[in-house]
Parts: sequence; structure tokens; C-alpha cells
Amino acid sequence: MPELPEVETTLRGVSPWVMEQEILTVNVYNSSLRWPIPPEVNDLTGHIIKRVFRRAKYLLFKVSEKQHLLMHLGMSGVIRVVDANADLLKHDHFELVLSNGRALRLNDPRRFGCVLLVDGDHTEFNLLKKLGPEPLTDEFDGQWLKTHAYNKQVAVKKFIMNNHIVVGVGNIYAAESLFLSGINPKRAAKNISQDRYHTLAKNIKTVLSRAIRSGGTTLNDFKNTDDKPGYFKQKLLVYGRQGKPCLVCKTEIKNTLIGQRASCYCPNCQK
Repeated sequence: MPELPEVETTLRGVSPWVMEQEILTVNVYNSSLRWPIPPEVNDLTGHIIKRVFRRAKYLLFKVSEKQHLLMHLGMSGVIRVVDANADLLKHDHFELVLSNGRALRLNDPRRFGCVLLVDGDHTEFNLLKKLGPEPLTDEFDGQWLKTHAYNKQVAVKKFIMNNHIVVGVGNIYAAESLFLSGINPKRAAKNISQDRYHTLAKNIKTVLSRAIRSGGTTLNDFKNTDDKPGYFKQKLLVYGRQGKPCLVCKTEIKNTLIGQRASCYCPNCQK
């Protein structure tokens, strides 16, 4: 499933092609995504895309002071910018035809993505208003984690994957960050010290930044906007390496379920 680095990669790939472009046509080929695409998207015709940005794993296209188009890639979605005359692919569900002769298309085989209109202040939109801070901002640090971990018995891995605590730390990046921090993913969030949370916050930033620079993580069917897979998988230290020797100490990497998610870790390096 596309995570924050994959969405950031998509954002960076899309932005140069769509910024300041007029929307000539809106085409909805299949409105049955996670939520039905509202017919009001057709009213975007004639608007100019003024800004493109990301909030958590949502992409927002600003078309006026009080209106944004919101898109989410779901489990398997890909946003591509192609020639407007290019043939549609199977599972191309939504398209914006732009004034530069290009088209922005959402391809989503599993249809867990979404295309919605946001009217008014986007920070108050129901999908966005309760989200935690962005992990690559100054707002997110060890003090933030320690404060919000107070009295929480939940496993630390599940804690940092909670979008109300911090957005965009998916399963892969949580596992990698905890390994670099020497923290066992099963430990209760409340039992992690302030110093270790400082280390963890720093490593979350490092892991996500590296993944963004590498174009995301190649898992299953993720591809970025130029139809190339991400390249971060080759650098993973623990995720998906159960049964293999730890790259640091040679201890066998273990796998456990935390919050119904596979959680790989080194029982020697992570305490």
C-alpha cells in the first residue's frame, strides 16, 4: 500500500505538470471508489490548479480559496500524468484533462482510493482535522511522542502508526525506525524513555527522508508517476527479513503480529 514516501514521490512527480493549468474536462469513468466520486467534480471545469500539496497520505489540489480536490491512492492506486490522447488503461477511473495537453489519471485496481471535493477550510475536513503532525516537521519530536505516550499500554509500534499521534509512519517505516532506535516493537509506549523517544523521532525522520529520496518502496504494485517502481526496498534492514540473520549482529530476525500487522525485529538489537 502506498505510504507517505510514495505519496510524496507522487506529489513531486505530479506538481510540475499540473500547477497553473486550467482544467478543461473532468472525466469520471467509474465513480465507485471507497466513497462515490461526487458529481460536483464536474464543476471543476474551467478552474486553474493553484497549489498541490500533501496532508498525511492525501493529495490536495487547490482550485480556489475555498475549494480543493482531494485524492487518496488507497491500497493500490497510482496517479499518472500522460498525454491527454493516450489510451485509457484498465482501472483508470478518474481523469482531469489540462490546458497543457496532459491528463492526470487515477488508476486504482482495488478501488480503495478516493476522489472528493473539499469545500471551505481543508484543515476542518472530516478526514483531515484529527490527524497528528507531519513527521518531517519541527512539530514532531521526541517530546511530542513522550507526552502522548503517557499511560498508554499499547505497543510502541502500534503507537507510532496511529495517525492521531503522527501521520505517515506505516508498517515498513515503523519497523525500520524502531530497529535503528534499538527499541523492541512490542514494548509498551508508556515505558519508553524521553531519550529513546528523541532517538526514535530522529530515526523516523531519517527513514522517511531516505525513502522519499529513493522514490518510495517497491512492494506489490506501487509505482510512481513516471511508472517506475520505488527503490527503497533494497535498503530495508528488518522489514520482510524474518528468518534471515540480522545485518548488524547475525541474530535471526523474528516476526510477530502487532495490531494484526507483521512486525519484524531483531531480539538482540532491539530491547
